[in-house]
Parts: sequence; C-alpha cells; structure tokens
Amino acid sequence: MNEFELIARYFNRPAKRAILGVGDDAALLAPEPIRQLAVSADMLVEGRHFFPDVDPEALGHKALAVNLSDLAAMGAEPSWCTLSLALPCVDEAWLAAFARGFHALADEAGIELVGGDTTRGPLTIAVQVAGTVPAGQALLRSGGTPGDDVWVSGALGAAAAAVAVRNGDAALSGEAMAACLSRLDRPTPRLALGLALRGIASAALDISDGLLADLGHIGERSACGAELDWADIPAHPALAGLPEAVLRQAVLAGGDDYELCFTAPAQHRSRLQALSQTLALPLSRIGRLVGGQGVRVFNAGERITPSRAGFDHFAT
Repeated sequence: MNEFELIARYFNRPAKRAILGVGDDAALLAPEPIRQLAVSADMLVEGRHFFPDVDPEALGHKALAVNLSDLAAMGAEPSWCTLSLALPCVDEAWLAAFARGFHALADEAGIELVGGDTTRGPLTIAVQVAGTVPAGQALLRSGGTPGDDVWVSGALGAAAAAVAVRNGDAALSGEAMAACLSRLDRPTPRLALGLALRGIASAALDISDGLLADLGHIGERSACGAELDWADIPAHPALAGLPEAVLRQAVLAGGDDYELCFTAPAQHRSRLQALSQTLALPLSRIGRLVGGQGVRVFNAGERITPSRAGFDHFAT
C-alpha cells in the first residue's frame, strides 16, 4: 500500500462543511460571516506523549481530543481538522483501529477532516484543528481580574497517576488503575462547557501540563496571581489509595487532564452551579485570583509546594 492508497482507504471522507476536502494540494474552507477562526495544533510523539503499547483506537481518539480541548478552552465550535502521520511501517490493522477512534470522535464533535500528510519515520501524530467563535466572544487567558473565582471542571490527577504507575513510581489496584488509564488514553474535550462559558468566564484554558503550570499562564497573561484551597480541588476518586505526596503531585502538577480551568466574577457563582447541573459535569470553585504573581496552594493555612509545577517537554 502506498501513501495515497493509505490516505484513500483510512482518511478520505466526503466533504460536508468544507468546499473541498482531502485530495487536492489544499482544502478550501469558507468561514461564516462575523465569526472568527480559532486554530490550534498539537503533536503526539511515541514514548513522549503515549506508551508504545497503547491501544491504537484510543490513540486515534486522544490525538483529536487533545486538540479539541484547545477549542473548548477558547469557547470555539469545531469545524475542520488536518492529520499528519509519521509511521515506521504500514500496519493495516493498526491504521484501521486508529482511524476508527479518530473518526468516531470527529463525528461526535462535528469536526471534518480536510487534509494532512503521511511519511515514514518514528511514530508521530500531528493534528491541527480550526473552529469558529462569534467575533469578540472567544475565551482568552488575559481577562482575569483579582477577586475573580478560579474554577475547574471534572476531577484531576487520574492521567498523571496512570503514568506514575506505568513508570513504577506508584501503585494502584486493578480497578483504580483501569479508571486512571481510561482518563489517560481517552480524555473528554469539554466542548459543551467551553461554549456555555462564553459571557461568563473572564479567562480560560485547558489543563494539559498541570493545574499549577497552566493556571500560571492565566496569571501571567492577566497580570495577577492566584491562591487555591487544597480541600476544594477535586482529586479523582481512583487516587484515594496513593500516598498523599504522590496524590498531590498528580493533582496539582501531573497534567494530561484536559479539563477546563477558568476564572469568573463571584456574581456568576449561581449560574455556574446551574450550568454544572445542566451539563451533568462537576464544576468546582477552587480559589481566587489575587494581586501579585504566582500560584499558591494552601491546606488549612499551610502552603503546599509540589516538587514541580507541571510537565516540561524539555526538562532533563
């Protein structure tokens, strides 16, 4: 099977939202009037972002999910995506499973694959996504103000705990590990939440590198700091058997959660509680933005300082 046969068999789908999709030198897209394009790209590298033995269907899901999470964080509605693959060889069973996971999430999210590339090399997956948002309504990192509440969706730490167990740095029961692996391999992009936060959230982003590191980006762009209450931060229930230090590291700095962290004025607390019920998604108020710089976490008045604030691709 050559490159073009591979694309035709696994990734060439009829264009619906695009004027022209896969098959030419470029796709032709027509954004709606008075809407802005939100564009993001992420790359997954074997051994750096996923284990070599990961289920390829789950990997197809995750490759798209981590990009959709960026659109969710911007309050954007998914429209189009591209997919580029470096493959060590053509394994048709692997490709079929990968494509199945990718397309299933694409259909669920309403996003259309319109192009990409394939080549031979170490397994690497690069996805670019584009979505639309009404002009001036995108959620940014720069809108936070001291006094705003800090919120997170869902529960944190499960994906990082799964990595710690796989690396031999922690231990979990079989049932707890299965729950953590599910969060690592099949994250849920919070698209409905992102759309609903337009007009409510003052700033937002998704948690990919760890709560402290990512919330720090809001602080930097909004020129303020943050103080969090450990007791209010939602740790995933599967982490209950971990030592406290390991649990705190996973929740505060582990990354790969792909939940949304956002800020909002206190006047919106009741709206957010109602939204949580409407979406059947826990939303937790975990602290507040303050003057100054940096993110600080307190437990009964005592400051908690994890060994690192988040994932760093170039850390030694």
